[in-house]
Amino acid sequence: MKTKNIIWIIALILVIILLATVGYGYYKKATMKVENPIATMEVENFGTIKIELYPDLAPETVANFVTLANRGFYDGLTFHRVVKDFMIQGGDKAGTGSGSATLADLKDGGEDKEYTIKGEFISNGVNNKLKFEEGVIGMARNDYTQYSQSLAEESYNSGSSQFFIMTKETTSLNGYYTSFGKVIEGMDVVHKIEEVEVKANSEGEESSANAEVSTPVNPVKITSIKVETNGVNYGEPKTLEPFNYMNWLYSQYGIDPNNLSTAQ
Repeated sequence: MKTKNIIWIIALILVIILLATVGYGYYKKATMKVENPIATMEVENFGTIKIELYPDLAPETVANFVTLANRGFYDGLTFHRVVKDFMIQGGDKAGTGSGSATLADLKDGGEDKEYTIKGEFISNGVNNKLKFEEGVIGMARNDYTQYSQSLAEESYNSGSSQFFIMTKETTSLNGYYTSFGKVIEGMDVVHKIEEVEVKANSEGEESSANAEVSTPVNPVKITSIKVETNGVNYGEPKTLEPFNYMNWLYSQYGIDPNNLSTAQ
């Protein structure tokens, strides 16, 4: 009888320990604060910029940026567009403003095919209210609505690898572009880049009155971007098929883009 009581007491103690362990695990998980990922950007001859990313506001955009950065995609690229009192823009491997990342840049075994991701902002159905203030980083995208107002969705979901850092608050971007982080160190570096000498942004536009003077005369090179994720795996973003503007344009005239001879 005494032996049986001892066994029951031991079993009860083990159950209590198990319940306490499980309870502590749930408590720790509920109370543990997960630190946001921090991107460290080294810019040749300018210095270091540190950016806190906000996956709770823009999970797809952060996953995309983290993956590309930690795979070395941004290393050696430039800030190809600099507009004083507005922003500095980089992340284009073509260096012209028209380039994009491919699935091969995003993952091993991926196709050498461009992709886009969903725009995470209010106008596109995502409750992201981070304002475009000084130091906020945003995802660049195309604007096809200048050709047709019916192309809003195609415009909103056209971001890929290009990003920009605000040098001054611009409220007109709020709700129409994805904001996904903010500079926490090195805003002085951002402003130094903002002051570089610039020229017209493409060949043949130097004489155009409408040319945007935004391309640095001397390239501003991003040596590297690495993101500390604090052990969190943000995964790969859900990718979308890029909108083909030329095919859309042909279709407006009843032309099959796969058989352009019908246009003759």
